[in-house]
Amino acid sequence: MPKLGKYARLLGPRGLMPNPKSGTVAADVKKATTEAKAGKVEYRVDKQSIVHLSVGKVSFGPQKIEENIDAFFNSLLSQKPSSIKGTFIKSINFSTTMGPSILVENIKN
Repeated sequence: MPKLGKYARLLGPRGLMPNPKSGTVAADVKKATTEAKAGKVEYRVDKQSIVHLSVGKVSFGPQKIEENIDAFFNSLLSQKPSSIKGTFIKSINFSTTMGPSILVENIKN
């Protein structure tokens, strides 16, 4: 991290600065690479409370992508604070990398 200090002004505003909290900086490199290869996924929420996440690739097939989506929503709903009443997820949109989004109509909270 100290070696990256001179690049902080360039990377920081773009959101590209490595951060130990986000898992981009690790003391144990072997453990970090093992977790990454095993499929460890971290998702973050932006300022508008939108969660952006990649759930798969075309090569995964529909069943594997569906399993990834279910695992993500189970994880997201398990982290819902008990103080929040009403709807936790207002809308869901899926899209390809550079394609238009598709609105999902049936949402289970």
